[in-house]
Amino acid sequence: MNTLQLTYDGDQHATALREPHHNAVAIDCPITAKGDEFSPGNLLGISVAGCMLLSMGAVAQRDHLDLRGTVVDIELTETHEPYPHVDTITLAFHVPRTFAFTDRLKMERAAGMCPIKQSFGKDTLVSSTFSYATAIAA
Repeated sequence: MNTLQLTYDGDQHATALREPHHNAVAIDCPITAKGDEFSPGNLLGISVAGCMLLSMGAVAQRDHLDLRGTVVDIELTETHEPYPHVDTITLAFHVPRTFAFTDRLKMERAAGMCPIKQSFGKDTLVSSTFSYATAIAA
């Protein structure tokens, strides 16, 4: 059984732990702490990007397409109206290879149907772009 646990470490820092594998993620508040770790907002962006990328990966795996090396740039914007929240998550998918139009369409549709993306309410816009045959410099 997989268990998720979050422990407050003090000074606006927390540690998330996934058992039984002992995977840990450090979290802090970017405003009141140093901002050295992932923020809850960062994790929100990573969650939706990861879900969309893995949904594309399921189609790619089924259809024997190679998505390795795909990079997703994640940008979050926040607002305080009518209450503080992330209002936009912008994702730019950089796929290092090109694919037939029909394969692109299948993968992009799969990304759009990811359950995390579907979980956002009307106050949060998740937008994405896809570019193919692009390389990101290391």
